[in-house]
Amino acid sequence: MQLRLARRIVPLVTAIAALTAVPVASATQNATQNAAQSATSGTAQATAARGTHRQFAVGPQYDSTHVYVAPGTEQAFVASWTSTFGGTTIGPVSTQVTPTPSRTLSELVVSPVGTLSVFDYTTPVPYPFGAERTGWLVTDLDQAVRAARADGAAVTVAPFADPIGRDAVIQFPGGINAQLYVHTTPPSYPALASVPENRLYLSPDSVGAFLRSYLAFTQGRIVSDDHRADGSAIGLPGTTYRLIRLTSGFGTTVVTVTDGHLPHPYGTELTGYGVPDLGATLQRATAAGATVLSGPVRTGGRDSAMVRFPGGYTAELHTDH
Repeated sequence: MQLRLARRIVPLVTAIAALTAVPVASATQNATQNAAQSATSGTAQATAARGTHRQFAVGPQYDSTHVYVAPGTEQAFVASWTSTFGGTTIGPVSTQVTPTPSRTLSELVVSPVGTLSVFDYTTPVPYPFGAERTGWLVTDLDQAVRAARADGAAVTVAPFADPIGRDAVIQFPGGINAQLYVHTTPPSYPALASVPENRLYLSPDSVGAFLRSYLAFTQGRIVSDDHRADGSAIGLPGTTYRLIRLTSGFGTTVVTVTDGHLPHPYGTELTGYGVPDLGATLQRATAAGATVLSGPVRTGGRDSAMVRFPGGYTAELHTDH
């Protein structure tokens, strides 16, 4: 049964405040072995780097995926998403969330499986916005920016003011972008039923530097590192790849290390979402206008599928157990 779309009617100022908070398989066995060897020292150094500065994370419910939808599709996307997963929304409002002039319809979606910041631009998107994957609430923006630089990340957008706080964008080695933000008045969102996975695809050449920087900044740790994960999970049955699972105060991160020979749509998703019943969730999603692009497939003890929602947002869905 479709879940009913729940909406909160809030004053425009409150809506703006919430919205600006957000703003493959190895070709050969030798390639797999080389990838493992090249990142071994990087993993050790990344683990050693933890504890060099304070913890900046607030909680995974404040770390939103940035969803840039095709023009004019914001309402269709939000309706499909909330019909599939439930949740509440704030917006949409027309606002500016970049340091240079722009305009977007923005909506915050707080769902049990993760928070999303949805952007439907009515003007061109100023560079380099659109490349950031997530918005992370941090305890102190200036200190976080300094720590990111010290930990090997680049500041691609220097701190700038928004109507209710400040933001910056950083880039970790491997081209992984995240937006950092603070609010003048701290937001308050409910805890998540399932913490989403930040899904990253990296090459063997970049994964070592990425781990050193990312784990140092997030104060994270490696949960598992499988050098022979089943390639069926990324559309390549009969092959293996390296799969690294990380955890930190910013939530869960899954790093897929491949040779870049990926079939569509793998690598286009930003986030993976855990659900108790994948079959029932897929039924709700398709009834709400989404398309199953791949799967379901069972690997590593869980079922997963790739789904495209109206507006073009692709997500990985998996059983949360």
